[in-house]
Amino acid sequence: MSKTHSFHIPVMGIGFTIDTPLKVSHLGIDSVISLVDDILLEKLRKMYCANFDIPYEEISEKTKDFRAERITSYLNLINKLAEKKFEDLKNATNDKVHELKEYFNLLPESSTLKQEFSKLTSKHFNVDEIRSWIKSNLSMGSIDVNIMTKIDKDNYFKGEKLPVEYNDAHAALRGFANSKLRSSIVLSAGMNPRLYGYMENFEDFYPNENGELKKKIVLKVSDYRSALIQGRFFAKKGLWVSEYRIESGLNCGGHAFASEGFLLGPVLAEFKEKRDQLNRLANEVLAQGLSNKGRIVPKKLMEFLITAQGGVGTAEEHQFLLDHYKMDSVGWGTPFMLVPDVVNVDNTTLDLLKAAKEDDLYLSGISPLGVPFNSLRGNTKDIEKLAIAAEGKPGSLCPKKYVALNNEFTEKSICTASRQYQRLKLKELDAEKLPNQEHQKKFDRIIEKSCICVGLGTSALLVNNLDTKTEGLGVSVCPGPNMAYFSKTMSLREMVDHIYGRANMISRTDRPNMFIKELNLYIDFLNSKIEDLTATTTNKEKSSLVAFVENIREGINYYDQLFREVKDRFEDTKNSLLSDLEASRKNLNLLYLKI
Repeated sequence: MSKTHSFHIPVMGIGFTIDTPLKVSHLGIDSVISLVDDILLEKLRKMYCANFDIPYEEISEKTKDFRAERITSYLNLINKLAEKKFEDLKNATNDKVHELKEYFNLLPESSTLKQEFSKLTSKHFNVDEIRSWIKSNLSMGSIDVNIMTKIDKDNYFKGEKLPVEYNDAHAALRGFANSKLRSSIVLSAGMNPRLYGYMENFEDFYPNENGELKKKIVLKVSDYRSALIQGRFFAKKGLWVSEYRIESGLNCGGHAFASEGFLLGPVLAEFKEKRDQLNRLANEVLAQGLSNKGRIVPKKLMEFLITAQGGVGTAEEHQFLLDHYKMDSVGWGTPFMLVPDVVNVDNTTLDLLKAAKEDDLYLSGISPLGVPFNSLRGNTKDIEKLAIAAEGKPGSLCPKKYVALNNEFTEKSICTASRQYQRLKLKELDAEKLPNQEHQKKFDRIIEKSCICVGLGTSALLVNNLDTKTEGLGVSVCPGPNMAYFSKTMSLREMVDHIYGRANMISRTDRPNMFIKELNLYIDFLNSKIEDLTATTTNKEKSSLVAFVENIREGINYYDQLFREVKDRFEDTKNSLLSDLEASRKNLNLLYLKI
């Protein structure tokens, strides 16, 4: 299960990484495509078919299973084009030798593959002589996909509600399962038992007698308990989780699924300590699950990867996660937003991201899912949203309806960012006859919701000069807090060199350690929860906040011991790290007194 690189590029938004595998997989780099927007996928499929002279036949919404079919067709196309690019690289003629060299130049210095290639080419470079070695040793980066399990609305065809397997997440899963990809599906945003159960219907998710899988399951998790529960849930069905992808609750991009004060360092330590236990338990349940179905049980124990992401920003942090916590890979998301040859970022948004400082990056309430969402002040989608609201017409026309999940006012689900919902909600608010200040506060919260299922994909249309008549020009963007410390456009080579310590792309000298940054984000998050306390707050709610404090306090104690005991790491910053911890401890104690 070894990887060519020790980093991967996670899913970003809807359109930012929608074709990233076509740009990096031939270089051995893993990346992830979002499957939220089949309309966007279809537009890009049409574009790429034209670009490569491939016949294109539209998959229209007149077909009942159009969503799954569009996803399958797009993934097959990207897979075909990426494989062609990879084969061209392996068969590189003398005039394309630079592409082959780029593959090896990007590898970390510790790479055995790189060292062997260097030996082969140290005296002379003859492509014909080493081609057989190249074909045997080079591998593509994985073309993985992502499904947010909560985006699973009901769908209709000719006015009739379709069976559950036509729901959005179910159809996206089927689209991937029916594709030719041999890769992973990353499941995020929490557990969806109905969707998980649906995976039993697809042969590619089951292991053969050698434990090989055509399609793998990756779970994005925030703690060990969640991994254990979900891993066993799948194993009982005869399905194996091939990777647990641990993400910081707050120091990440996109939706922020904050834990109850459990910090990343202690979470990683628990995974490291209990990795063998998790593997043993999951394998035991898997064997029973497969036997119950009359299926082949693999001859040897199955294995899984444990990876981490969220806030990493330096080569030292990257290597520390690999060495100290034994992570198999580290996700680098937000910094890649400044790498236009890898992700789809329009020029206006790119300039905003480069100029962004800490105060420009904030945890917003704009997501219709009702989950805190990392956003950038002044993004063009918010400007568009506020301009429409100022004209007295708040809310989106909701052209795509991917997060139409609310049944507060209607039998058929609608989106809380839609004009229909906001009109109804504001009418309800007016009937409450609240004092002006309280009315305005509730009014602002209602119209804050943004059409992110459109906004997070528009950049891909703008970059590729595709029609945006339906979507408009507004772009939503969801960088993590780490963006404040990266301020210039980078090439892929520069970004990878930064990850592996061959270059430094951060000009600021005041960037906090990733663990300290997350710690203070949690303290700020706790403070906001305390500020919402009222005279009617229950003792149970207060006890929950006290438990939150205790979890953070345990995390601080863990870091204090870690930074004091770890050798040959963070030596230049150890004193400041311990000083920052003490300052955070004092801030936490003050918040405890407030409670």
